[in-house]
Amino acid sequence: MIVKSVNIGEKRVVNYKGKIVETGIFKSPVNAPIFLGEEDVVNDAVIDRRYHGGIEKAVYAYSEQHYEYWKALYPNLDWNYGMFGENLTISNLEETTIYVGSQYKLGEAIIEITQPREPCSKLGIVFGTQKVVKQFWNSTKSGVYFKVLQTGNVTKDDELVLLKKAKNTPSISEVYETKKLPKK
Repeated sequence: MIVKSVNIGEKRVVNYKGKIVETGIFKSPVNAPIFLGEEDVVNDAVIDRRYHGGIEKAVYAYSEQHYEYWKALYPNLDWNYGMFGENLTISNLEETTIYVGSQYKLGEAIIEITQPREPCSKLGIVFGTQKVVKQFWNSTKSGVYFKVLQTGNVTKDDELVLLKKAKNTPSISEVYETKKLPKK
């Protein structure tokens, strides 16, 4: 698993369907390393700390391979890494084969898998429709949150190296499936 893109976002205020919304979901690739801090990525906007950032959700990663699935559903969007609000776009990041509690070395940092992402209406703002939130819930393409055990810089082309595989813990997709909304 290789970092394909490191992504940072600034606070944005958007008018969505007549409502003013503050968000940090709009992230874009940067050419410099990003620093994984204990509770967030330095210089990355985290607006609602009830749901984003903090020890258990310091860094969000999404699989490069999942982009093709979403591009087929939304071909008219202007696609770039960071579309899902992820700090790290990683090749071959597969939720069915990574486990809560597993630890990895990434660049200078050591990180631990904590949980899948649960989508919110901000994802719908990026995609221009709230329909994507239900589609995201009904997929296994949740992405992964990490806690940071050792802070440090991460850059494009760094490799996610397994240090310690968690034993007797669920995969990210197994955790995510227990939180899914019912299909209609």
